[in-house]
Amino acid sequence: MRFIILIGLAFLFSELVHAQECTSIITGRVIDLHDKSPLSGATIIVAGIEVAVQTDLDGYFRIEKLCDANYSLQISHPECSTRAFRLPLNGTTDRVFYLEHHLESLNEILLTSKIFTTKSETVLENSLDLSALEKYSGFSLGDALKDLSGVTTLNTGNTVAKPVINGLHSSRVSLINNGVRMQDQEWGVEHAPNLDINSSNRITVLKGASALQFTGDAIGGIIVAEPERIALKDTLYGRSIFTFGSNGRGGSNSTTIIKSYENGWNAQVQGTLKRFGDYEAPDYTLSNTGNFERNLMFRIGLNKLNWGLEGQYSLFKNDVGILRASHLGGAEDLVRAINSPVPLVIEDFTYTINRPKQEVQHQLIKVSGFMRIENLGKLTAQYDFQLNNRFEFDIRRGDDADKASVDLELSTQNLAVNLEGAFSGYNYKVGSSLNYQENFANPETGVRRLIPDYQQYRAGVYAVVDKEISSNWILEGGLRFDHTKMDAFKFYRTSFWESRNYDQLYPEIVVEEVGNQILTNPILNFNNLAATLGTSVSLGDQLWLFANFSLASRAPNASELFSEGLHHSASRIELGDLGFQSEKSRKIVLAFQKKGRLNFALQPFYNRVDNFVVIEPTGVQQTIRGNFQVWEYRQVLAELFGIDFDLNYQFWDHFNFKHQFSIIKGYERDNDQPLINLPPASFSNTITYQNDRWTIGVSNDYFFRQNEFPDTNFEVFFPVSETFQTVDVSSAPDAYTLWHCNASYSLSFIGKSELTVGAQINNVFNTSYRSYLNRLRYYADDLGTNIILQTKINF
Repeated sequence: MRFIILIGLAFLFSELVHAQECTSIITGRVIDLHDKSPLSGATIIVAGIEVAVQTDLDGYFRIEKLCDANYSLQISHPECSTRAFRLPLNGTTDRVFYLEHHLESLNEILLTSKIFTTKSETVLENSLDLSALEKYSGFSLGDALKDLSGVTTLNTGNTVAKPVINGLHSSRVSLINNGVRMQDQEWGVEHAPNLDINSSNRITVLKGASALQFTGDAIGGIIVAEPERIALKDTLYGRSIFTFGSNGRGGSNSTTIIKSYENGWNAQVQGTLKRFGDYEAPDYTLSNTGNFERNLMFRIGLNKLNWGLEGQYSLFKNDVGILRASHLGGAEDLVRAINSPVPLVIEDFTYTINRPKQEVQHQLIKVSGFMRIENLGKLTAQYDFQLNNRFEFDIRRGDDADKASVDLELSTQNLAVNLEGAFSGYNYKVGSSLNYQENFANPETGVRRLIPDYQQYRAGVYAVVDKEISSNWILEGGLRFDHTKMDAFKFYRTSFWESRNYDQLYPEIVVEEVGNQILTNPILNFNNLAATLGTSVSLGDQLWLFANFSLASRAPNASELFSEGLHHSASRIELGDLGFQSEKSRKIVLAFQKKGRLNFALQPFYNRVDNFVVIEPTGVQQTIRGNFQVWEYRQVLAELFGIDFDLNYQFWDHFNFKHQFSIIKGYERDNDQPLINLPPASFSNTITYQNDRWTIGVSNDYFFRQNEFPDTNFEVFFPVSETFQTVDVSSAPDAYTLWHCNASYSLSFIGKSELTVGAQINNVFNTSYRSYLNRLRYYADDLGTNIILQTKINF
């Protein structure tokens, strides 16, 4: 009997144990918070029990034989912040877990997703990374960008360099600095971008209007400057770069300090001080060509998993001397200058910056933030304010000697809201922006104002969609619409007003007549459409094809519309046209790219621009300050096409060969006349040796003669001899080649710090040459040999 009872109890106990057997299951997936890509190899630990699993290649995992209860899960992945999740379990539960996979990219307020950055997946990028930018720490943005194929510079001497992308520059090239489109007086050919390259960690050039988030009028291309991305950890680090140049007998220092915390707070301070005296050509001093630059940037941010904030302030201040020999009495002196083998004015070296000169100050304030909204996407908002002050000092006498001839203040406010997300396999980004700009031209200069007072209002909306058809095929399309309204007050000379037939065309805009001048109030409206359609396809064996079509529309700027007077720093009279319409560009860019030990990219392009604005010399005009060239704006049908080619080949383990070639052609199709100021064909070759410590390189640049240019020569009358003489301002300089070399060495320095010392020699053989795209080529040669010493400390 006792045995039977024991058997019964054992059976009952086994049934109770079986009833309590745990059969619940957790299934889930671990994915990247930003681009929703799966995170394979993530580890999931269930607290309180010894259970740990890893995700498969698609990010999935499964944990079985769990009891119904509340569990704590710890999920970790390399380069991710480990996160804890509280999960109530009742039966089978399925859930998606998000991890912050961009630990190294704290400041992702604007740029977070795989496809949607400021850039495009269907246009081949040309970029300069931090190491390349540091080499140009003591120089300008334009100097650095010349390292990229298809990018040249339009120079005013050696200190003012404007980027030229596939032959286009100024208002046709947009500069995006940490998510802000820079707004300054970019219409002037001698107005350089107000950006300190030391504040950027990477600069990318897009040769098309593909960043519709910011603009639809980048007919030439877009330059994207990105700041340093800050690690999500408690750390303090920075760098300081000292540069000395023998040509100009000056130098610069740029220092950056970054502090970050694991809780998301971070701050960065960066400053640059640069001072050079008169530069030198191989045979003489280029008098009054020094510059004095002071820059400061401060930003602070807080980045949490689902929201973040950032604030930034930057100051760019630069004093630039303009070659004294370029400001002469008039067209007669221009004849003498062109025929003279040396500048007409050569003085002793000095650090003093005299007239003619420019003083530019640009301030930027930016506040931005983002919030991730479940099942909707990421919402971002940004407000930025920019204040640009520009002074141009001519050579003047009398009571006005100390006054600026041009005194402009340009203020710009911009508000932008964007939403990005994914839906049914499509990634999308939509947004809108409002922009208000006010230009004030100081009337107390004693000189006729070249640019009038105006207010400009702009509103824009855009949408961009892309789809990853397969792992090697992406499609992208976008559309943008901008409305621009310009409200200006402009004085015209009565004689000019009537000579242009404006009295018949625009009588309704006349406000009043004052002496020999007419005050007008033109109110102009422009509706501009922009679009992009592109694809990128992998052809196998590390070969890629990119194809992009972009439509861009650009409203004419204030200079093109209203100029009617002497542009002092350009030393010429400029005449605009009130009847100009928006430029309309249709550009096709193809790219074939091969990656690997042999890496090359072939990029042909074609750009047709209706209502293309050109400015060309048309004659001379007598003023109280002398005779000056007259340059006049007009609109034409233009076509530009060309090829950029890049090749990199690592022929031994530590040796690399780099080749670049670019050629561009452009014509005014109404009469098949070549366009003015297009860069000549050029190529460069570089051989570099690099190991863990040493970098040694030798390079040469060859620039062909520009054989296609319009005939813009004009005649000058000499009263003394009562004869006319032709002024040749069209012919291009001869072809030339330049050699350069560099070397650097890195070593450990005081603990974990690193010290890098380097030297480079530009124009090794002190070659005398003149560049077709240097506006001062009529007066002097370009720079001679420059020995540059640089020391960098990473701490």
